[in-house]
Amino acid sequence: MLVLGIVLAVALGLRVWGARQGLPFAYNPDEQYHFVPKAVGFHKTGDFDPHYFINPPGLTYILYGVFGVRYGGSDGVVKAFTSDSGGVFLTARLAVAVLGTLAVFLLYLVGARLFDRRAGLLAAALLAVSFLAVSWSHLAVNDVPTTAAVALSLLGTAGILRRGWALDYVLAGAGLGLACAIKYTAGIVILPLLVAAAVQFRRERVSITSIAYRLGLALGATLATFVLFNPYALLAPREFVDGLLYLSVTPEGEPKLGQADKNGILYYMWVLSWGLGWVPSLAALGGAVTAFLRDRVVALLLVPAPILYILFMGVQERYFGRWLLPVLPIVCLLAAYGTLALLDALRRRRGAVVAAAAAALAVVALLAQSVLYSVHNGFVLSRADTRNLTRDWLLENVPPKSRVFFDRIAPRPWFLDPGAASPTGKARPRWREFPLRRALTIGHLAPPDVLAKRLQPEDYTRRLQPGLIDVFERQRVCWVVTGSFQYGRAFAEPEEVPQAVSFYNQLARRAKVAYLASPYDPGEGPVAFNFDWSTDYYPLAYRRPGPEMIVYRLPGGRCAS
Repeated sequence: MLVLGIVLAVALGLRVWGARQGLPFAYNPDEQYHFVPKAVGFHKTGDFDPHYFINPPGLTYILYGVFGVRYGGSDGVVKAFTSDSGGVFLTARLAVAVLGTLAVFLLYLVGARLFDRRAGLLAAALLAVSFLAVSWSHLAVNDVPTTAAVALSLLGTAGILRRGWALDYVLAGAGLGLACAIKYTAGIVILPLLVAAAVQFRRERVSITSIAYRLGLALGATLATFVLFNPYALLAPREFVDGLLYLSVTPEGEPKLGQADKNGILYYMWVLSWGLGWVPSLAALGGAVTAFLRDRVVALLLVPAPILYILFMGVQERYFGRWLLPVLPIVCLLAAYGTLALLDALRRRRGAVVAAAAAALAVVALLAQSVLYSVHNGFVLSRADTRNLTRDWLLENVPPKSRVFFDRIAPRPWFLDPGAASPTGKARPRWREFPLRRALTIGHLAPPDVLAKRLQPEDYTRRLQPGLIDVFERQRVCWVVTGSFQYGRAFAEPEEVPQAVSFYNQLARRAKVAYLASPYDPGEGPVAFNFDWSTDYYPLAYRRPGPEMIVYRLPGGRCAS
């Protein structure tokens, strides 16, 4: 139990270290717009309908309860969010970190029940330090909480396989329902449940009536838990179905600019190499092969789910490393199983002393990569974000009400003046932001049908063009603020947006760099744009979170004076 305690302490420590990154601003769009504000909105309005089902609302309801306890009821939650939104986001992040640690503990129980305590400890240790799991435990989004629900379902499934109690079916079903209520794709965990039920039916010769009854219990628990954490699936069925249809017709939308990798299956396999590590990934592959050779039940229980999941997710239009998290606990179990099978064979052939030495080396090899990068991640996230540093510089050096063109770099509160408010008490913008659509209109740089519509996020970079710089100088928009998370997307696929590339190149030639905030260690970087490595800071070149930020001062036209 001491070793388990150490594993859990390490897991929690890595997940809370750097939890304040970026605050009081939430820079991740999913964190900024979805779960935390909606949970606060439940407290504010008393309306518990999320009116949004593209992401299931399970985490939103969990955070609703956490906020209510933390701030002493709805009035306290609303007051806290109004006066200190960063503190509310921090509370949500800590809740996610605790759920991530709970997933580690539950995975230990799964491994111990399915195999033995050694396997449970090794699988738990792998998940505890996994860079992918640690990194995404620092944001209030639904990926890491899903792993706790998946592990809960696997615990019930392991019970079905080893003893087959009705309670095990209920637990497996409840975990499945909760997982789906937090993230739909976590429904893949139904496969191990069905395999375990089929094995019990065949091995113990349970009657069809009995197995149907137990599967009915699992299904009932699944539906009950899903509805408990997603009640408006029944209360607002049309909205719910519309959300599901959106996902099925346009899975996660069109490809994102900057997503240069075109093969999602290979991409997710690459994610395993750093999100879990090269050695654990190879150990999981070895575990899958060993299971098919030695124990077909284990093979059928654990191998199909991650393979089918990667195949399905890999053919979608978009793919991000964090979407692999629902099957990461299963991959950790396979890695532990494969490693211990190898060590047991070595002990039989070479003796206990050699096996013990090999076990120590195996543990170091399995954990070293993840420990190195997860610790580095903690140091990076504990330092000031480049966007916060840039805002501080702008507040100090760019006069209030100056006209500024901002790339898509930050949420709306970032632009507000901390020292000025309107007569109604609301904070006012510090600078006069010059919108892209207005610049396009003044410069006659886009067709009327384009200008008549609101620019969508994916349209923004596609509308940038070098002629905008002349418009800025004529309109006395003398400051331009850009970030590598925006311009990096253009340079990642220059053939898609040649005008945007030309805009950024000419801006660099014609304007003076007034301020630069680099996320890299001196002499390191830049890191090539990638939707994962540009936001989770895996490369060791990073010193602090955030993109490279550049503040330009234009010298021509009406800006010359």
